[in-house]
Amino acid sequence: MSVPNVVVHRNADVLAKAVAARIITRLVDVQSAKGAASIVLTGGTVGIATLAAIAATPARDAVDWRRLDVWWGDERFVPAGDKERNETGAREALLDHVDVDPERVHVMRGPDAGMTAEESAESYAAELRKAARPEDHGPVPSFDVMLLGMGPDSHVASLFPGMPALYDTRPVVAVHGSPKPPPTRISLTLPAIQAAREVWVVAAGEEKSGAVRLALSDSGPVQVPAAGARGRGRTLFLLDRAAAGKIPPGLGRMASP
Repeated sequence: MSVPNVVVHRNADVLAKAVAARIITRLVDVQSAKGAASIVLTGGTVGIATLAAIAATPARDAVDWRRLDVWWGDERFVPAGDKERNETGAREALLDHVDVDPERVHVMRGPDAGMTAEESAESYAAELRKAARPEDHGPVPSFDVMLLGMGPDSHVASLFPGMPALYDTRPVVAVHGSPKPPPTRISLTLPAIQAAREVWVVAAGEEKSGAVRLALSDSGPVQVPAAGARGRGRTLFLLDRAAAGKIPPGLGRMASP
């Protein structure tokens, strides 16, 4: 796994716009090299603001949206169209405004699909296995970029401190009893996250600063899940000044004045 690099932006708004620009550049570079690209999306305030920033910039047209596979790191186990779903936010912010191939938008199914949470997780794992290629050396694709938000408790995706999912080696699991509502969710596990070529943890706000410090320390991922959010080739912690407030001096670099 890669060692994290830290980039600090002035505030949450600048952060979202900078991450949007970074995503566009990354996808264009990958598509130029390989023909197609893949991204794993996250929800949350900054995550959705980032997608909206992509939709708002003319540079979005540099991406060939028809050759992009869209995945999710986690999902709330509620019906399609529910405002609680990360998918709903992503569609409203970006996916409904670009020419994505519906067959390449891989959603985690909710109870309206006639599935239990466990069945939904198994179905998503099967979809990931189908998309994985021999060179990925595992049951999930080597995602080109994985976006992850992070909670004040250091959770990423729906992997909360001390919960059983953090010990699970399957790529996708059902999560019950989430300390953050809704209580039932579907989530990629740490092995699936660590299969990504690049993992970008995006966080804003002073309430995240303690979790950021722990995630960049020698903490174990069972108590600090974000400490396990690492990519095969590259790991970025993309922060605003408030979220970066407790990291050791000199660890991060300012990207904007």
